[in-house]
Amino acid sequence: MSAPGPTAPLRVLIVDDQALVRAGFASILQREDDVEVVGEAADGVEALQAVARTRPDVVLMDVRMPRMDGIATTRLLRARHPAVKVVVLTTYDLDEYLLDALRAGASGFLLKDVRAEQLPGAVRAAASGDVLLSGGPTRRLAQAFIASPRQPSARIAGLPAREREVLGSVAQGLSNAQIAAALHLGETTVKTYVSRLLNRFGTRDRVGLVIAAYEEGLVSVRSPD
Repeated sequence: MSAPGPTAPLRVLIVDDQALVRAGFASILQREDDVEVVGEAADGVEALQAVARTRPDVVLMDVRMPRMDGIATTRLLRARHPAVKVVVLTTYDLDEYLLDALRAGASGFLLKDVRAEQLPGAVRAAASGDVLLSGGPTRRLAQAFIASPRQPSARIAGLPAREREVLGSVAQGLSNAQIAAALHLGETTVKTYVSRLLNRFGTRDRVGLVIAAYEEGLVSVRSPD
């Protein structure tokens, strides 16, 4: 029996209207043996063309771009290529777009000043189906709900306590391993809870659970310290 061949590298497309940002991210990712930068695009129109041409696994997507912004591009991209993961690139002044990005189908968001050593891991996490929620923007995303606070919905209230805890942890961007450690559960058990939650909320991925946790009032809306 022959040994398995090497795993194909993750294919990444970088979309940003600033050439220096694209070059910087490409330089970081090209150092990794398991990551291949397959193209760049300067706006949403170019991005859709590049995705069709290069078939990336992950797209790093800027928000504010000429011709077509990152939110509209993400929505169209995910409709045409549902297997492609999108990670939105943001700065603190773009936080009003983050929930829209998740609703459009993004797998999460990264700050543009992400440390070089964190970027490859973020790409790998997105490709594997994890939700990427940076700490600062996550708190700011919660603040968006302060203007209209509400009690948890009936669906949230009807969840068993453990499922409610797991859902809250998913909404904070924790991986299954991190949830298992925090809640003193086996990782297989956490996977089972996540599968149940996906079925309960009728969503196919963890991003949908994040949105549900915010929209149905589970996640705390306290201001950050």
